[in-house]
Amino acid sequence: MSTAPSEQKPVRHPEKQKRPDRPSGRKPSWIRVKAPTSKGYQETRDLARGLNLHTVCEEAACPNIGECWQKKHASFMIMGDTCTRACSFCNVKTGMPNALDPFEPENLAMAVADMQLKHVVITSVDRDDLADGGAAHFARVIEAIRHKSPETTIEILTPDFRDKPGAVEIVAKARPDVFNHNLETVPGLYPEVRPGARYFHSLRLLQRVKEKDPSIFTKSGIMVGLGEDRQAVIQVMDDMRAADVDFLTIGQYLQPTSKHHAVDRFVTPDEFKNYEKSAYGKGFLMVSATPLTRSSYHAGDDFARLRDAREKKLAEA
Repeated sequence: MSTAPSEQKPVRHPEKQKRPDRPSGRKPSWIRVKAPTSKGYQETRDLARGLNLHTVCEEAACPNIGECWQKKHASFMIMGDTCTRACSFCNVKTGMPNALDPFEPENLAMAVADMQLKHVVITSVDRDDLADGGAAHFARVIEAIRHKSPETTIEILTPDFRDKPGAVEIVAKARPDVFNHNLETVPGLYPEVRPGARYFHSLRLLQRVKEKDPSIFTKSGIMVGLGEDRQAVIQVMDDMRAADVDFLTIGQYLQPTSKHHAVDRFVTPDEFKNYEKSAYGKGFLMVSATPLTRSSYHAGDDFARLRDAREKKLAEA
């Protein structure tokens, strides 16, 4: 008797399946983390799923998920779980996204209120299929959170809105407290790491936010261990400061699967300390440079320090 073939699970990264396997090797002791098991982790996961919300913590396989969710810190990912880009470093699913969920801004605002968050991070997939790249949806999310939780500070981590005229201005007009857009890597590695993006377009995006509203903190980050050298990282710091970026994050790249971009090397904690020292010397208000640093890691505490640093700088002027 014949049996019906079992349904195959959709491939998460179809564009990467023909690539050769690139094993990353054993992780050094300074970046190993325990699997999440705490009650706080379970509660945060259940709340997000109950409201049909996505988190970049899960989708990007963040190594800090156990620590952050135990503390009820989560970075919400809006506009679905499917990205129109296919960056070689990223674990977010690639494909054609579904239509936007009109209830998402209100549901996310409910989650922020239920968790009593003092600071929330909102990111998204790339939505090149939308005329404005999802800028108006970002604005609606910010407005919904402001309405339900007026004391909560809001940090956004946006895509590059490439070829979407006016998108940056739409989001900036909603006045998030922190506008983050990651450069991700040094310009020489863009063709293989971030092929759908353009380095100087991303820099200009950050600069335009400051031109639109100087009171908004700007933030950007890169990964190291992708094949860059120190001189290239230092040049990125200079470029960011020329664009008036306030906050720099630098973390170790970790390979999500054997089909993703290979880890070139594991950067040592001492090298991260040297990057931090160099960045502060160039005038950043805030720097986070450690192997486990990610864009939203300790974001609430870092925002408080960022605000204090600006007040101190203004007082000294």
